[in-house]
Amino acid sequence: MKYVIIDVREPNEYQSGHVKGARNIPPDMLLTDTTILSDVPKNTPLIVYCRTGSRSNVAMNILQQMGYKNVTNGINKDHVDAHLINL
Repeated sequence: MKYVIIDVREPNEYQSGHVKGARNIPPDMLLTDTTILSDVPKNTPLIVYCRTGSRSNVAMNILQQMGYKNVTNGINKDHVDAHLINL
């Protein structure tokens, strides 16, 4: 697995447009469903994004507390599309 992209916006925001292949997992889901990423090895690069970078920063901290070692705050959809998905 090259990387996993996580859109941490709310489902209605995600439905209005998202990075191709991104999983929609808002921060509250990360906190309440500890198995939501059980299929993702802890060393997999994760790119998280939201609208402004605030929620993705919160999600990044949650993911690091869950044991994920390689988490990047992608800030927002446009930034991820333009700069990060071709890593």
